Amino acid sequence: MTRARLREIAPISLIIAFALILRLWRLNLPKGYIFDEVYYAKNANSLIRNGVELNAQGQAEFIVHPPLGKWLIGIGIKIFGNDEFGWRISAAVIGTLSVVLIYLITKELFKSVFLSNIAAALMAFDGLALVMSRVALLDIFLMFFILLAFYFLIKNDLWLSGAVIGLAAATKWSAVFLIPFFILLTINYLEIEPVKWLKRAAQFIFLPSLIYLISWSGWIFTSGGWDRQSGSNVFTSLWKYHIAILNFHRSLAETHSYAANPWSWLILGRPTSFFYETPNGCGVSSCSQEILAIGTPILWWAGIFAIALTFGFFVSHRDRIATLILAGIAGTYLPWFLIQGRTTFYFYAISILPFLILALIYAFNWALKYGDYRKQIIIFLALVALNFIYFLPILLGIEIPYSQWISRMWLNSWI
Repeated sequence: MTRARLREIAPISLIIAFALILRLWRLNLPKGYIFDEVYYAKNANSLIRNGVELNAQGQAEFIVHPPLGKWLIGIGIKIFGNDEFGWRISAAVIGTLSVVLIYLITKELFKSVFLSNIAAALMAFDGLALVMSRVALLDIFLMFFILLAFYFLIKNDLWLSGAVIGLAAATKWSAVFLIPFFILLTINYLEIEPVKWLKRAAQFIFLPSLIYLISWSGWIFTSGGWDRQSGSNVFTSLWKYHIAILNFHRSLAETHSYAANPWSWLILGRPTSFFYETPNGCGVSSCSQEILAIGTPILWWAGIFAIALTFGFFVSHRDRIATLILAGIAGTYLPWFLIQGRTTFYFYAISILPFLILALIYAFNWALKYGDYRKQIIIFLALVALNFIYFLPILLGIEIPYSQWISRMWLNSWI
């Protein structure tokens, strides 16, 4: 291996190693199910054992998300056992691979190893990305598949992009909102081109639908799933089940102490507490132990300005890279404003994070065209890293004195 090649791969190798170590360290803690692991980890174990989601009594459960993310959680359970490490390891691996993906995407868009390393480091230094990589929830898988579909899109591998967006939809339905944006990015909608339009429909509608259907194989090829016998055949039963799921999501408007309106997501208005206890043993009389799903504040708040800058260049120059980034933000963020009556949580914003980082990289790339601002970019990265390290105790669930915990509650709404 040449020295030049070694210098290129050394930084990203260190970033990946750092991200993986943080995601694996004490992954088996806290003990027991935290937040919605009580649903997804149990469902995953049932899928591995039975092919469908059954409760502890062996009865079918009404499940409101597609199966793929739970199958992925189940792989970890199958390999490592039905315990905390087993049901969280898949998320840790996928979260680490997301760092690799943002590196590859940045390199493809900006042709810069420097900016690619910055993007990967920003992903590795984000608190929300870390927390979601250490819990058995679905959203880290959703974000990964969206990012992978975006990678194939910019590589112009549209069949692969369509297949992967199908995997994303088979994890959570919200991935479907990206499909219109992907189609618009790959056709000239001002010209009538029936053959190309049909091809895009095959790539981004029919193929994802087939992938999505395959993800339900466990329910289709067994007889014990929820509403499995409700229709005249398996497909009418599946359709009725999906209507019930849709009705659930449309009517979900329960009061929750950590509900967060989409307007507040980018400014970190109401992060989600996954775990909180007041243990003894931190050296003082009052201790706190929390896992708070919150992005690294400096990163997210700077990202708001970067998104505005990217939008400005889109309006003034119709720049393709700006268009791609804004399409990603629009597809992962704007649809939530259409259903503001539904109970939503800040951690859903994990799918926005890669595009927020890309908007920052876009701003950095623009600055580098006018001068050598690498030092300033590295200083910004260092500030994000310091901010991330400061918040680590409440990202990893480390016991700290209450006074240290409250000092990290920068906004009253974080409590």
